[in-house]
Amino acid sequence: MAANGRAPRGDLASEIGAVIYCRVSTKEQVQNLSLETQRRACVKFCQSAGWAVREVFVEEGESAKTTKRPKLLELLRYCRENKGTIQHLVVYRVDRFSRNNHDHALLAAHLKKLGVTLRSATEPIGDSSTEKLMENMLSAFAQFDNDVRSERTIAGMKTALEEGRWTFAVPLGYRRTIDSAGRKNIEPDPASASLIREAFERYAKGTETKADVLREVTALGLRTRKGKPLSMQTFQKTLRKPIYAAVLRMPAWEIDAVPGNFEPIVPEHLFERVQDVLDGKSISVTPHTRNHADFPLRRFARCAHCDTPLTGSWSKGRNRKYAYYRCRTAGCQRVKIGKDAFEGRFLDFLTGLRPKPEYVRLFREIVLDVWNAKRAEAKAGRLRLSRCIEDLEERRQKLVEAYLYRGGIDDTVYRRQDDKLPEEIALVRTELHDEELAEIDVEGVLNFAEDPDGI
Repeated sequence: MAANGRAPRGDLASEIGAVIYCRVSTKEQVQNLSLETQRRACVKFCQSAGWAVREVFVEEGESAKTTKRPKLLELLRYCRENKGTIQHLVVYRVDRFSRNNHDHALLAAHLKKLGVTLRSATEPIGDSSTEKLMENMLSAFAQFDNDVRSERTIAGMKTALEEGRWTFAVPLGYRRTIDSAGRKNIEPDPASASLIREAFERYAKGTETKADVLREVTALGLRTRKGKPLSMQTFQKTLRKPIYAAVLRMPAWEIDAVPGNFEPIVPEHLFERVQDVLDGKSISVTPHTRNHADFPLRRFARCAHCDTPLTGSWSKGRNRKYAYYRCRTAGCQRVKIGKDAFEGRFLDFLTGLRPKPEYVRLFREIVLDVWNAKRAEAKAGRLRLSRCIEDLEERRQKLVEAYLYRGGIDDTVYRRQDDKLPEEIALVRTELHDEELAEIDVEGVLNFAEDPDGI
């Protein structure tokens, strides 16, 4: 036996040959001893049985939920091309081969057609009725375990959130840490937390726009984790995240206002004040706050001459007060217009921006056409795969007829094609089984876009 576990090339027909398949499903597992542990156990199993190891196929970081694994496909091709010299496929556990019961049955049946039986280095599977039952049970348990893991992952994340621990991607301003119990959590990142706090403090004053604050903290060095400046959309979302006040909210999981067991970057009262500014609520910071119910366009509209945000105020006349929007720049002051006239012109402007009904209908038709095309494409894909299976089955039937009744092909060609076609059929069947298209209520979304108040 060679040092790598493979048998030296000799009279292959006189030996019982085996191939080994090792797999890990995550990139992290590649770094530990999982693959080497599998390989050693499988080699030892083959040595104990007196089998010669022909090849070892190692799949790094690929899921067993699907058959689209490069080393698995390479293994199937190897077994087909070396039919007669390979009698066993050895895995560490059945779930290393497949975690999908449907795919397991198809692939195992195809291997059996090639004269290859599946063996596990750690589980009692084989050719007897009891061992076959065990293999089916282990395959079913592998899929069951896969489904349960997904449920447990969500349940674990919910539990962690309820306990005040953050379980998702680390937000900007925080970094990953391990708490006293050895569990993952987060803490303020010294490099960026102060800049996040600066953004909240500046915007809470109500005297600066989001663009102004973003420009200032960007100049101070605030960047995304990829080293790029924050976009306005990302900055808006940052100001809305309660996690910066160490408050956890996840409405989809019915988790609301759970206190986080990590240090906040901003105090809760500051976070709430920023939410008021974002929502346009009046705040008592200074006598001249940015938002005022009497002048909704104050600081929003700008002077056409000096580009300074307009202010709004009441002027006392002989008999009553008059409301005006005006430029406040000392060297300009060229704009002064009555509140009703200015806001009326603004409403006319907004009305002009509203798409015409015929454009909305056209947009609806375009979206529905694209969506229906996607659905038709998916349906066509499933139909194509079904027809491909039919064609392969027909080719296989013609192959048998040509071999048995017409004498048109020799034994070698027949055997080669008779091994290849079932493999292609099995792979297409698994692809068809995995082909799905998520259903979305596109018409409901379009109805809401056209008339959100009417839904």
